[in-house]
Amino acid sequence: MKSQTKRTAKIWLCISIALMFISMIGASVVQTNFGDVTIKQLSIETDAGFMMDADLYIPSNATTETPAPGIVTSHGNYNNKEMQDANFVELARRGFVVLAIDQPNHGNSEWIASNDNTEVAIGIYQGAIILSRLPYVDADKIGVTGHSMGGNSCNYAIQAETENGTHYIASVLLNCADAFYTDDDGNFFNIYGDRDVGILSVVYDEFLHYVYGEGERPEKFAPYFMNTDKAQSFLNFGADPSNPGFETREADTVYYADIEGGEDVMRVIYRLNIIHPWAHFSARATEDVIDYFTESLGAPNPIDSSNQIWQWKEAFNFVGLVGMAMFLMSFAVLLLFTPTFEELRAGEVVAPMPAPADAKGKLWFWGSLAVGAIFATVIYLPVVSIGHRTTVFLQPQSFGIALWSLCCGLFTILSMFIYYKTYGKAHGLDLADRGVKMPVKKLLKSVLLAVIVASVTYTWVFVADYFFKTDFRLWTLAVKTFEADKIGVALWPYLWMFLVFYIASSVSVNAFNYNEIGGKKGYGNVIINALFVAFPAIVLPAMQYIYYFATDEMLFWGASDRLHMWTLWLFPITVILITATLINRVVYKVSKNPYIAGIALGIVITLMTCTNTRIFNF
Repeated sequence: MKSQTKRTAKIWLCISIALMFISMIGASVVQTNFGDVTIKQLSIETDAGFMMDADLYIPSNATTETPAPGIVTSHGNYNNKEMQDANFVELARRGFVVLAIDQPNHGNSEWIASNDNTEVAIGIYQGAIILSRLPYVDADKIGVTGHSMGGNSCNYAIQAETENGTHYIASVLLNCADAFYTDDDGNFFNIYGDRDVGILSVVYDEFLHYVYGEGERPEKFAPYFMNTDKAQSFLNFGADPSNPGFETREADTVYYADIEGGEDVMRVIYRLNIIHPWAHFSARATEDVIDYFTESLGAPNPIDSSNQIWQWKEAFNFVGLVGMAMFLMSFAVLLLFTPTFEELRAGEVVAPMPAPADAKGKLWFWGSLAVGAIFATVIYLPVVSIGHRTTVFLQPQSFGIALWSLCCGLFTILSMFIYYKTYGKAHGLDLADRGVKMPVKKLLKSVLLAVIVASVTYTWVFVADYFFKTDFRLWTLAVKTFEADKIGVALWPYLWMFLVFYIASSVSVNAFNYNEIGGKKGYGNVIINALFVAFPAIVLPAMQYIYYFATDEMLFWGASDRLHMWTLWLFPITVILITATLINRVVYKVSKNPYIAGIALGIVITLMTCTNTRIFNF
C-alpha cells in the first residue's frame, strides 16, 4: 500500500505541475497574441488621488509614429479586471491599446470610502485620462466599456467630462448596463453629445432594463426592454418618444446622426438571448464588442469578429484550475510520507464501511443527507441577505456566504451528534477509528500540514501571475493573487466561519457517510455525497432560471435583499462544493484524517472568496 500510494501521488503531483505550466504558458501565448501584444501590470496614482491597479495591453502596431485607438475595460460589482479577458484579448489582437482596470475597492486597487456604487465606479474616467497621456495612443480615439457596474462607471465618466470640461472619450459601449436616458427633471435627453454610444443588452438580465410601476417590484423585466421609451429614446439620440413623427427603432441596427457638430454619430442596442453574467463568457457578446469598436474607432488590424481566440485562454486557465486542485490532493498525500507527518498516515488505504444492514441505518444515511440539503437550501437566501446587511465587516457579501456556511456546518455537526447518540454508537461507529477523535499533538500536526498544503498550493497562483501574468479561472470561478491587506481581511471573521463548514463537511462525508452505498469501491458514494452537499447550489439557480425563461419574470428578486444577486453566486459554489468533496475523500483514504483536507480547503476557499470581491470601506 505504502509504495504504490506514494508512487501514484508522485505521478499525480507531476501531472498537476505540468497542467499548471501548460495553463500558464498557453494562456500567456493567447493573451499576448503569440508575442504580438506586450502586457504591463501597472499600479497608478490617479488624478482622483487613489492607486489603481491595471493591466495595459500594447499591440506592436501602437507606436509614437502610429498611435492606435485606446479602450478602457472595466469589470462589474464584486469582480476584478481579469473578468474582461474576452474583450481585452480580442481588442488588443485587433490593434487597440487596452487598459483593463480594477475599480477602487476591487482587486488590488486602493480602498476608498464607499457606501454605494457611485463612489467606487470612478475608474473609467481615470483610465481614459491615463490612456490620453500615452504617446502611442490616439487621444482622439479613446473608447470605454464596462460590464454592469463598469457600464455605470462609463456613464459617470461622461458626467465627469461634462463637469470638468474635458473630452477624452469618443466612444462608449455599455455592457449589461443602462444608459442615462433622462435628466434630473425626468426629461429625455442626450448626455453623450457627439460620442458614439452602444448598449449590449441581454434579454434575461437580472439587474437592468426594468419597467417600474408604482410598486417596488418591476412590472416588467429585461425581456421587454426594447419596447420601452428609454430604449427608443436612446436609439433616437435622446428624443422624446411622445414627439410627433418619432421613429420606432430596432435592436442590432446601427443608427447615425449629425449631433452637436459631430458627423455620423452612432447609436446601437445589441440584444443577446443570455443572462447577465454570461456576457463575460459569450462569443456573441464578444463579437458585438468587436463590431462596435471596429465601426466606431476603426480597428488598426481588422479581423472578422467571429474569429476569436479568447476561449483558448479560458480553456488554458481552466486546465490550471484543475491542476491546482490535483496539486492540493497529491501534495497533501505525499507530505504524509515524510518523517514529520508520517504518523498522520493510515496504515492502509481506508475502505468504505459496510452499508447499514437494517432499514433504520439506511434511513439515517439518506435522511440525514436529504435533511441537510433541504436545510441548506431553505436558509440560503435569507441568511445571505442578513449577512449582506451587516456593516461591521469590510466584505458584507463574503460575510453573507460565510454566515450561510457556518450555519450549514453547525447543522452538520448537530446532525452527526444526534446520529451518533441515537444510532451510530450502538451500531459500531468508533469515532477514534474513523479519525474524528485524536490526540491533541496529532490534531496540531494536522493543522500544520493543512496550512503548509494550502500555502504551497496557493503559491502557484503567484508563480503564474509573476512570470506569465495569468491566473487560474473559469467564468466566475477564479483564483487570483492578492496583496497583504487581504490576509487581514480573510483572517477575521471569514476564515473561521468557512473552516467550520469545510471541516464539518469532511467529517460527515468521510467519517460518517463513507460506506458501500453506491458501490463497494466507494466511487458512487462520493458522487452521492457530492450531489447532496452541492444540492442548494444546483437547485436554487435551476429554479430561478427555469422560471425566468418560462415566464419572463424572476422567481427570486428583491430590491434591498438582492435575492437575484445571491442566486448568481451559487454558480461557482456548485463547482467548489463538488470538488471539495472529492478532495476530502482522496486525502481521507490515505490518512483516515478528516481534518487535513477540510482545513486546507477552508483556507484556500476563504482566500478565493475575499480576493474576488469588493471591499466596503464604511
